[in-house]
Amino acid sequence: MIVLVTGGSGCGKSTWAERLIAALPEERRVYVATMRVCDGESVQRVARHRAQRAHLGFATIECEQNLAAAEIPQGSVVLLEDLVNLAANEMFSGGDVSRIVPALNHLARRCSHLVMVTNDVFSDGVCYDESTRAYLRALAEINRSAAALADCVVEVVYSIPVALKGALPCV
Repeated sequence: MIVLVTGGSGCGKSTWAERLIAALPEERRVYVATMRVCDGESVQRVARHRAQRAHLGFATIECEQNLAAAEIPQGSVVLLEDLVNLAANEMFSGGDVSRIVPALNHLARRCSHLVMVTNDVFSDGVCYDESTRAYLRALAEINRSAAALADCVVEVVYSIPVALKGALPCV
């Protein structure tokens, strides 16, 4: 099963995705962490997420860039957190954003289950500079490709999962 989880900031996406992984048959669970830790806020966010999933038996792989190079064992249950950070890291830190979609396809073939998390960052109505607009265009393409790859796309709204594609997995 491949699931894409989306929603606004702080809506409960990560919690729901972790509960979904926990509800799947006990297998090797891998948490692919894409967040670049660069300030106090990101340190706190990472600590909160680690504490939240501590009891779920994840092996954590830090992967800020080049997802295809991550050593993820065949047949793993994978939570990829998140596409927004991965795209930003590739685009603004000397990487290559165009390698993300092929890496997602490769990862999907290796996993027994893949849950990808992304954010809805497209509806704030703010006018951005060209580099930010380019990032948003790239992220939109990544999200479209991830949604096409997924069996189920779920939007989490106020901690409530809403199926946008496919059947809502039981959590």
